[in-house]
Amino acid sequence: MHFSIPETETRAGDGGAAYVAYNIHVNGVLHCRVRYSQLLGLHEQLRKEYGANVVPAFPPKKIFTLTPAEVEQRREQLEKYMQAVRQDPTLGVSETFNSFLRKAQQETQQIPTEEVVLEVLLSNGQKVKVTILTSDQTEDVLEAVASKLDLPDDLIGYFSLFLVRETKDGAFSFVRKLQEFELPYVSVTSLHNSEFRIILRKSYWDSSYDDDVMEHRVGLNLLYAQTVSDIEHGWIVVNKEQHRQLKSLQEKVSKKEFIRLAQTLKYYGYLKFDPCVTDFPEKGCHVVVSAGNNELNFQVRLPNEQIKEGSFKVTRMRCWRVTSSVPMSNGPSGSSPSEVKLELAFEYLMSKDRLQWVTITSPQAIMLSICLQSMVDELMVKKSGSSIRKMFRRRANGALRRSDSQQAVKSPPLLDSPDASREPMAKLSSKLTSVSLRGISHSSSANDVGSNDFHGNYAFEGIGDEDL
Repeated sequence: MHFSIPETETRAGDGGAAYVAYNIHVNGVLHCRVRYSQLLGLHEQLRKEYGANVVPAFPPKKIFTLTPAEVEQRREQLEKYMQAVRQDPTLGVSETFNSFLRKAQQETQQIPTEEVVLEVLLSNGQKVKVTILTSDQTEDVLEAVASKLDLPDDLIGYFSLFLVRETKDGAFSFVRKLQEFELPYVSVTSLHNSEFRIILRKSYWDSSYDDDVMEHRVGLNLLYAQTVSDIEHGWIVVNKEQHRQLKSLQEKVSKKEFIRLAQTLKYYGYLKFDPCVTDFPEKGCHVVVSAGNNELNFQVRLPNEQIKEGSFKVTRMRCWRVTSSVPMSNGPSGSSPSEVKLELAFEYLMSKDRLQWVTITSPQAIMLSICLQSMVDELMVKKSGSSIRKMFRRRANGALRRSDSQQAVKSPPLLDSPDASREPMAKLSSKLTSVSLRGISHSSSANDVGSNDFHGNYAFEGIGDEDL
């Protein structure tokens, strides 16, 4: 996820004394507001649990009151610290770190712990109402939804909860996948906008996993509903004859056969994004991006109105980064993610010896990055000989956790950049479907950001096609 501390504010404490608060943003939206002492407490707890040699250095205490310049320096240091912790494959998935962020989120939004009813949507528009606590984390809510639907435990790992924004035509614009460090009820209600909803959707890319899901009645129904919805919204390309066949299978309620036919169609299993802008093949081109089949598909409208289509394979992406421009003014805590300018840039192996940066400017850049990361993780799980069935296992307390086999997938070594003017690439976190941290960059150039901005791709293959 995209962590930053873009601003501080001076607030009054319980005794009336002023203190500096640090606003931690995730994806450009305020997640929580914390004091230096709280972050120091987190640091000390991490050191106690994991050792001083694992935990990054923490900004030192100051004896005297900080000057404005020192406050800014500390803000930058704390931002780098939080990014380093989140990026670490051990610290970033630790319960200590994630519970700190969940508690801070709840305290900042001033939402007490109480029982509430949360509405979760299915792909067909059906609403599933689950009774949860406002303090329940993402895994708890996912488990509650699965239980309400009677989805077997061994299929829960095939699905995820996503934050979406409902459009005027009833479709959904995907904002992000809900993460383990947040409280879904707090995340959606703090946006103060009824257009934002939580939806349940499959979280894998390889359609061969459909067979596992279709083994159970509920899994089959969920996959069928999602496939029908994707066809209705034009995400899957269907010609007249195929449409006739699909309609016939629908009338017969032949769900498995319907899905089997859909699997043969163009863009099956892809996630389609809102129209946005790219600099490929030239600056200012309008593009519709779809993610699926281990690639980003581009349908580009050139300045001469000609439409061109091409795909960028994830295995040809050497690295990628997300940059954002966060407004510096202190807006309301529920600021919309769409107010933040986001860009995804990836370095692509266009041919055997030619790497080129491609940039997408889109409010959904974070979701695009999450898609790339999850594709890479899925490829690595498969390469390690493991299976998606083992991605989640039940802990003794009933919560869900990634399997030990997934944790065994290692991060790549530091990558050497072919451009000597660039810093070496940062290590990529090995955890499943995560996006490692990077600093806020206000630059529009892919050439002048620091190493912490990058995701090295450990599924990168050093062989490229001669043409896109």
